[in-house]
Amino acid sequence: MHPTGSGRTATTARGDRRWECTARCPALHDRMTTIGIIGAGNIGSQLARLAVQHGHEVVIANSRGPETLQDLVSELGEHARAATRDEAAAAGDIVVVTTPLAAIETIPVEPLVGKVVIDTNNYYPQRDGHIASLDEETTTTAELLQDHLRGARVVKAFNHIAATALTDEATPAGTPDRRALVVAGDDADAKRVVSDLIDDFGFDVVDAGPLAEGWRIQRDTPGYVTRYTADELRGKLAEAERYRDM
Repeated sequence: MHPTGSGRTATTARGDRRWECTARCPALHDRMTTIGIIGAGNIGSQLARLAVQHGHEVVIANSRGPETLQDLVSELGEHARAATRDEAAAAGDIVVVTTPLAAIETIPVEPLVGKVVIDTNNYYPQRDGHIASLDEETTTTAELLQDHLRGARVVKAFNHIAATALTDEATPAGTPDRRALVVAGDDADAKRVVSDLIDDFGFDVVDAGPLAEGWRIQRDTPGYVTRYTADELRGKLAEAERYRDM
């Protein structure tokens, strides 16, 4: 486990920028020291890099088994390990689910009861097949995950930024024109924990409201993927329209 003292230096990518994690970081790290990541694709791998850079332990899993993640964990270093999905779910103080929608039913339920779970997913019918409730817009991807993970506290985040931008565009708090990311969730404390993590990783935070409002930052909406400041992103959320109304 990394020490939580205020002298820790975090390396984030925006050119060769390095910046100090000062007094605001220890409180975050006192609350959570291990991030479980289920899904080791582009987003999962980048979040793992950010987590390790900022002093977290990482336990990462994919659908093919821990042995297929050895190159990644070697890159991440001694504070990361590969595991099964059940092990990542059990180990994480916060758990990121970043798998295709078809894999939702494979996410372990019992180890995640009471935990903060971050859903990064988006619905792409050409990839995921047609899901009637999403086509009809009667639910959202994060609500589907919440329905499966009874007892977990699901927060929507990290679904509207390109994987490379997670490291390329991270900057310290207070940086002018800092990029913002959205959270949505039904549990205020869970949103606060995820918001602190996002700030720690290098981004301002915009609260979109409950999980049901997560559609405002799904694919093809005004705020999706493009870089915006917090004020700009709030405006883009307000501009969002349902697919049926486009």
